Amino acid sequence: MRKILVTGATGYIGGRLVPCLLEQEYHVRILVRDPVRISGRDWAGSVDIAVGDLTDSASLKSAFNNIDTAYYLVHSMYDGIDYVKQDRLAARNFVKVGKDLKQVIYLGGIQPQSKNISRHLKSRAEVGEIIRSALPTTEFRAGPIIGSGSASFELIRYLTQRLPLMIAPDWILNEAQPIAIRDILSYLVSALNHESLGIMNVGAERVTFKQMLDVYADVRNLMKRIIITVPPFLPTRQIAKWFGLVVTIPNALIVPLMEGISHNIIADNTKAKDVFPEITPISYRKAVELAIEQIEKETVATCWSGAQGYLPAYELTDREGLIRETRTRYTNHKPEDIFRSFTSIGGKHGWFVWNWAWEIRGIIDIMSGGPGLRRGRRHSTELLPGEALDFWRVEEIDAPHLLRLRAEMKIPGRAWLQWEAIPDGNGTRLIQTAMFSPKGLWGTLYWYSFYFIHKLIFSGMINSIIDNATISRETKSAS
Repeated sequence: MRKILVTGATGYIGGRLVPCLLEQEYHVRILVRDPVRISGRDWAGSVDIAVGDLTDSASLKSAFNNIDTAYYLVHSMYDGIDYVKQDRLAARNFVKVGKDLKQVIYLGGIQPQSKNISRHLKSRAEVGEIIRSALPTTEFRAGPIIGSGSASFELIRYLTQRLPLMIAPDWILNEAQPIAIRDILSYLVSALNHESLGIMNVGAERVTFKQMLDVYADVRNLMKRIIITVPPFLPTRQIAKWFGLVVTIPNALIVPLMEGISHNIIADNTKAKDVFPEITPISYRKAVELAIEQIEKETVATCWSGAQGYLPAYELTDREGLIRETRTRYTNHKPEDIFRSFTSIGGKHGWFVWNWAWEIRGIIDIMSGGPGLRRGRRHSTELLPGEALDFWRVEEIDAPHLLRLRAEMKIPGRAWLQWEAIPDGNGTRLIQTAMFSPKGLWGTLYWYSFYFIHKLIFSGMINSIIDNATISRETKSAS
């Protein structure tokens, strides 16, 4: 039985590829940093599990034992860290430890015919070059992947549903070749029946990003969206952050996604048609219809936010009387460093970001009969259960992993702010959760009226916690 290694098995593509391989009766081994992340998958008991981190070559040796074929499905795309450096290191470690592999199948991105391509797409091409130069490789280059839970689909979905009128840069008229998740999986599995094929561009028909929005609106029976195109009035990075105000995908992911589509993403896929005549990619419209169907049936197998690694996650849920806004970041800091950072918040240190807004909120609270920020904190770095912290109270603290604060300001409901520092491979996964239990309709209106402000403040806060840990570490090293 052929033994296959899948890296990135906790990601969007990898999590769907594994059951496809098992269905074909291949022997599958997956490489993960934390096996707990796949414990709930129905295929978890049918695979071998190797624990390791591609950024740590010493941890990879057992994963490659008796393996002759491997999938490379790892990308650490995340604007805000040096993901280019991370991807380069991971690829070099992969080819170093996997030097005896007979076949590698890698999923990259179509390269625009432009000199000014995004860092994200350059990095995808560089990873492919590193692997191809050392190992027999089939490198699939795909455009936006459309499927339930994919980042590209979610971006299209939220922009279309929430913006009936949009003023957009004229680069949304650029063409792309989106491909359905079912078709990219077909290519990935079928490649096992061929020798290494080098670079292979794949995709369906060419459509503009504007057409992608229009088709989604039509499939969902939404009124026709009015999209006014103008010359780019801001750098792509800033435009992406503006669109980020209305979607649930964090800016750290939207930025590289939109930088990618600011150029034509098209390529000649004749080679793929010749080598894989049995695969005819479905249309973009059909891919959207299937994605919506899976969402409505609640049968979404994987989601972009479930990927493990350097990708930030954002989730807003409102169920059973509790609204939760959860943000996740991966960092190479130790849990102790991150814990020390978020437990130093408040008091004379301030709230790391938008301190003027916190001070105004404190004044409003005092005028409403609340404590405001005048209580401060007892100690600059130490916290104890039950003590006050500005207009919060420490409800639970568990070093070096957890801090939960309960709000004592005057609000129409109950609120909590929580941070968790969870060990993840050689680093830490920081999870920040804002929770609100509204009191009546006014409580619900209160929370959602501050949605965009919360998005800016809480996104900045979690990033600043990591930045603060970095500064503390550098200061300690210098001393």
